[in-house]
Amino acid sequence: MESSQVNWKNIRVLVYTKNGKGYVHDNIPNAVAAFQKMGKEHGFTVDVSDDPKVFTDDNLHKYAALIFTSTNNEVFDTEQQKVAFMRYIQSGGGFMGVHSAIGTERSWTWFKQLLGGTFLWHARSQSFKVNVIDAAHPSVKDVPKVWTRFDECYFSKELYPGIKVVMVHDVSSLNPNQDTLIKKSMGSYGNLYPAVWYQDFDGGHVWFTALGHHKEDYEKADLVNHLYQGLHWLVGQTKGRDLSKAYATSPQTPVRY
Repeated sequence: MESSQVNWKNIRVLVYTKNGKGYVHDNIPNAVAAFQKMGKEHGFTVDVSDDPKVFTDDNLHKYAALIFTSTNNEVFDTEQQKVAFMRYIQSGGGFMGVHSAIGTERSWTWFKQLLGGTFLWHARSQSFKVNVIDAAHPSVKDVPKVWTRFDECYFSKELYPGIKVVMVHDVSSLNPNQDTLIKKSMGSYGNLYPAVWYQDFDGGHVWFTALGHHKEDYEKADLVNHLYQGLHWLVGQTKGRDLSKAYATSPQTPVRY
C-alpha cells in the first residue's frame, strides 16, 4: 500500500482535548505542543479547542482531520454537536484518536464503532514490546518493527470488526505480576493484541493509536514520528469531502456501512 502524497499547504486540522468527568491525562498540553510543532515543521495549520461548540457543519468543513488526543468520557454537550461530528465523518472527513480517546463517549454506539472499540483496562506502566504486523501500511513508515516502549498496554472491549490492525501489543512481554487481569482482558486474542489500527467507516476515515501515556513521550522523536505518519496517511484519505453525502439526523442514526 502506497501513501498518498500530501501537500500540507492550506491543510488545517483540529486538535480536540475536552474531557468529561473522570481521569484527565497530564499529557494533553504536551501532545498539543507536539502537534503544533509538527504543523510548523510541515506547513499545516493546527487549531486547538476543548469547547464542543466547535462541532458545527460550517466549522468542521475546513478541517482535513479531527484529532482527539487523550480525550476521555463525555466530550459533547448536545445531540446537535454529535450529529455535526457524524456528518463531518459521513462527508469523507478524517478522525485520529490518540491514547485514551478509546475511553471517549463510552455509551454512544456510533462513536465506539467509529473508534473501533472502547476502553476496558490497562496494565501498569512498564516496558513492553509493540510489534508491526502490517509493514506495508504507510502509517508505520520509520516506526520500529519491534518497538520496546515504556507505556500503558491498553485492552479494549466491543472491538469493531471493521478495524484493520497495523501494530499489536506483545502481551507476552508484559510483567506477569498482573497475569490474572491480563489474561481476563486479552480474551481470545492470545499474545498479540490490537494497539494501532485504521478503518474506513460511515464514509470517513479513522486512525487510532493506544500509545502515548506519558507526557515526556510527546517530546521524543519516535512517538512524534508515529503520530505524524498516522496523520499523514489520514489526511491523504480525506480529499474531496462532500457534505451532501451526510445523512445523520440524530446520534442514533444507523450506520449505512
